[in-house]
Amino acid sequence: MTRIAIVGGHGKVAQLLIPRLVAAQRQVTAIIRNPAHASGVAGLGAEPLVLDIGQADTDAITNAVKGCDAIVWSAGAGGGSAERTYAIDRDAAIRTMDGAVRAGVPRFVMVSYIGAGIDHVEPGNDFYAYAQAKAAADDYLRTTSLHWTILGPATLTSDAASGRVDVVEGPSSGGEKTSRANVALAIVSVLESDAALGKTLRFVDGNTPIEDALA
Repeated sequence: MTRIAIVGGHGKVAQLLIPRLVAAQRQVTAIIRNPAHASGVAGLGAEPLVLDIGQADTDAITNAVKGCDAIVWSAGAGGGSAERTYAIDRDAAIRTMDGAVRAGVPRFVMVSYIGAGIDHVEPGNDFYAYAQAKAAADDYLRTTSLHWTILGPATLTSDAASGRVDVVEGPSSGGEKTSRANVALAIVSVLESDAALGKTLRFVDGNTPIEDALA
């Protein structure tokens, strides 16, 4: 049975993703920072692993993901200071990639952002640090030996899954929306197929079945 580690295992996307992976007969390790969240992710069917990804060094991350077949990065600073954003969304993400390589985990799915792009967002914009940090992490992932896929949803909503999205070209910082439930479906889809290996897929809620859009 394939084991998937989700970094950010108590996040809103992860909580939608875990039951779908469990239903697909996948073992799930939910990497969480707060021990109080352990029972919640366990109730969804995941094995909780408490690790502060923002503080953990590469060795600790390597040990945490050893034996996994894939990693889904779905963590984030969630706003706040630019310093914290860079520390989590860029630096911790890069350490996780390095840990995956060291541990021999072949597959890495990065949940990024449709507007991730170096200097795509103007300095002073509220999303500047986030867009820069995500773009730097994405660029680093592309240089690794991992079998990677980068998913770039738009502004996340709590809408129900439609199962339909449209792929868009290039970074965007417009008013597009993507439901978290569709992001969860997209993660499952790209993990089930090799069609998305080595691809950056920016997508919004749309009209094309997810499996077709992301292939």
